[in-house]
Amino acid sequence: MGYNVKLINRTEREAKIKAAVAASTGLEDFWDFRGQKIALKVVRIEVGLPIYRMENYRAYTDQTEYTIRGKKPINYFRTGQETESIQQLQHGILAKLARTGRAGSIIPIVDVLKKEKQRESILITHTGVVVNGNRRLAGMRELLMEPPGCQEFSYVTCMVLPEDALPEEIVDIEAALQAKPETRLDYDWIGDCQLIKKLQSMGRSTAQIGDKLNRKEKEIKNSLQALTEADLYLKEWTKTEGEYSKVREAEQFFKDIPELLQGKTPQLEEGSRVIAWTLFDNKGVLGERLYAFNSTFGKRAADVLDQVASDLDLSLETVSNSPTDGSFDVAIDEESSTVSYEPVIEALRDPARRDEAIDTLIEACKGVIESEKSKKSGSAALKAVTAAHTKLIEVDLSKAAADTHGAIDKQLDAVIKKAAELKGKLAKYKESNAKTPTK
Repeated sequence: MGYNVKLINRTEREAKIKAAVAASTGLEDFWDFRGQKIALKVVRIEVGLPIYRMENYRAYTDQTEYTIRGKKPINYFRTGQETESIQQLQHGILAKLARTGRAGSIIPIVDVLKKEKQRESILITHTGVVVNGNRRLAGMRELLMEPPGCQEFSYVTCMVLPEDALPEEIVDIEAALQAKPETRLDYDWIGDCQLIKKLQSMGRSTAQIGDKLNRKEKEIKNSLQALTEADLYLKEWTKTEGEYSKVREAEQFFKDIPELLQGKTPQLEEGSRVIAWTLFDNKGVLGERLYAFNSTFGKRAADVLDQVASDLDLSLETVSNSPTDGSFDVAIDEESSTVSYEPVIEALRDPARRDEAIDTLIEACKGVIESEKSKKSGSAALKAVTAAHTKLIEVDLSKAAADTHGAIDKQLDAVIKKAAELKGKLAKYKESNAKTPTK
């Protein structure tokens, strides 16, 4: 039997916490409020008294999923913080997270609580809203209900923030805690990006957000771009806007896309995205990791799209970039017109042609990957010879110890011998190529 939330109204909740604070003599240092250390009162209160904070970015993905699938208002959770039924829903989300590890290496919170009990105070506001420790609270509540019941979890130890703590400062606290390496693992990347967006909406620059989260500004910008790419994929391609569980395990994929699209025309950018989205949807049949196909929607995207168009017998259109007001009648450079890949995109969207188009695109991508590998292997010999030559240039015999001269002499003989062998083989390859008629 799981835990049933029994919500205590705000007035009564606040009064009980205020009395507990007044009676408390315990203090605990907290470092992440208003940029300095502060001694907060520590209280021991009934486990049913605190309430979950709904603006919780660890739970963002699951909240949004529930809202979308249940056809609820977008602010269903945020506006329902003082509603018992919504607190119960949030408990279910958090209890699941508390029982789940991360990447096979992070121990579930419930398992830690079973073994160590409560070692760290939960952080709450003066009204009992949990700022840090929502999953731990859910875990303790669940363990209280498990036979024979961990009665020590009937009460929970909390640090209480000052009554004048502002909503923006609560977000800052979450951001400061998120900057800590051990906490960052607790967030999925969507929740992390949404926290960044929230800080941005509070007027913080990307540089300031980077400082707050202890990351480079470039990382912050990339996170925002990746979230935009994920939103585009869900809204425009899968028609499942907001269902972030579909992209929860694809952080690196969506973070790679912005750089790979950089510098492309709008038409090629759109086509490149469709290549990426199609590969993502069909990653299970690619035969290699999705990362290996980055060049197919990066630098080789036009080649892939051209090949698909040819194989599907589609005519690509040329779109003029010239002004439409008649100010120029003649194209003055090659950039005045670009290719539109809309026919390929439409084929991939068309239910009647979709399967054929997908197979054709995947084969074109595989062909590009193979050609990339061939290029790399074809230049491998030159790279090795160049590296060897560079190493020899760097040799300074004037500084060689006398007792190494003999060994150096033998090594140089071996180098000369090997170089002569390679020269002989190269001469034969060059002769053979000269005799081969060119097509």
